[in-house]
Amino acid sequence: MTDIVLSIVMLAALALLAGAFVLWRRTGQVKQPALMVLLAVIAVINVLIWTVPTKDGAAPVEQIKAAGEG
Repeated sequence: MTDIVLSIVMLAALALLAGAFVLWRRTGQVKQPALMVLLAVIAVINVLIWTVPTKDGAAPVEQIKAAGEG
């Protein structure tokens, strides 16, 4: 289940980046596309926090999966 959520977050981040580019090109606005890019960056960082292994070699998402099996 966590893999699906992380995948959806990454797809949303890509959609935000694409939407920000389109909005910027069509309207010339800067504030809203910049906020969309910021949100996409935050989403990617959040996924990295959950998937990058810690010093002991296990990612937090793997630890959650292991705890759910036991």
